[in-house]
Amino acid sequence: MKILIVDDEKSIRFALKDIIEFEGHEVSLAADGKEGLEMALANSYDVIFSDIKMPVMDGVEMLDKLMESGVEAAVVMISGHGSIDTAVDCIKKGAFDFIQKPLDLNRILITLKNATDKTSLVKETKILKKKVEKVAGIPQIVGESPAIVKIKEMIGRVAPTDARVLVTGSNGTGKELVARWLHEKSNRKSMPFVEVNCAAIPGELIESELFGHVKGSFTGAVKDHKGKFEQADGGTLFLDEIGDMSLSAQAKVLRVLQENKLSRVGSDKDINVKVRVVAATNKNLLEEIEKGNFREDLYHRLSVIVIHVPALADRKEDIPLLVNHFIEQICGETGMPTRAIDADAVAELQKHAWTGNIRELRNVTERLLILGNQTITKEDVQMYASPLFR
Repeated sequence: MKILIVDDEKSIRFALKDIIEFEGHEVSLAADGKEGLEMALANSYDVIFSDIKMPVMDGVEMLDKLMESGVEAAVVMISGHGSIDTAVDCIKKGAFDFIQKPLDLNRILITLKNATDKTSLVKETKILKKKVEKVAGIPQIVGESPAIVKIKEMIGRVAPTDARVLVTGSNGTGKELVARWLHEKSNRKSMPFVEVNCAAIPGELIESELFGHVKGSFTGAVKDHKGKFEQADGGTLFLDEIGDMSLSAQAKVLRVLQENKLSRVGSDKDINVKVRVVAATNKNLLEEIEKGNFREDLYHRLSVIVIHVPALADRKEDIPLLVNHFIEQICGETGMPTRAIDADAVAELQKHAWTGNIRELRNVTERLLILGNQTITKEDVQMYASPLFR
């Protein structure tokens, strides 16, 4: 296990180092919170021991920044001036444990064992999750911000039901990923997941695309064609950008939702379908209803459950996790060696507006991997984060 000791007292640092190295662990040292934070973000440690009172940056501030950055190491706080209130405050902020000075050998060894056991368990859980996701072929929803935690909880509760879901949010926020996980965690996961981008299909073709057509129903209809509703029968139909659908198509979608029946273009024969519909939009549908662009009755049919995916600018605390996820993902896909990114570079990324949301962040991460230094720096971000290099 890799252990980081952060303490401004040299004697304490080296005493702890000797004890922990004797237990067979690899130990690194830092003399203050700023140095410790930089080392923790640049390297992967299993346990971090940190004093509270230190120059430059104290242990509590370092703890806050570690938690914001999504560092998974178990953080053990040490203090010779601590009180019960201090200990409770540190635990609430995310510390694994709190030890008072003077240090007791048995207490250190017990805490070290518990912390390394916890870290091992977290690693094993991550590996298992990745295996599940690899089998499923669906990327994970990355983030630990309150909004993302809530979305994951809602998916877990809503997915096993047949309730229709409306996913809202700006372009690039990950609405499709939410829809895919709603399907994957449902009882329909062995059945088709069919996606339709309503904005990408010309208005004159949307009904044929959704409901199918019979041979000869229009010029070019040389054979019968199953629409997306039929293709998704028994599974999930994802109607992306439904706010761009024509009113005539909306009326037909409403009928399918009400009666579980459809008729192909050019036919009056009813076909029974049983489909769970998940819709998504980047528009405010209530405003579109006021303008006469969207049917209110369809809106109420679709919005049994509403899941809003926040813009990246509203969850910047997830950027460190997302960047590390994309680095691992891109390096794995391209065969590039895994690269590190320093704390100042991450902080610089968090200053950006991210109007393109997750999609833009992934593109920027890939650009930094290709053009940046071996360890991606703040200067790399300033130089390459914009597509128009300065």
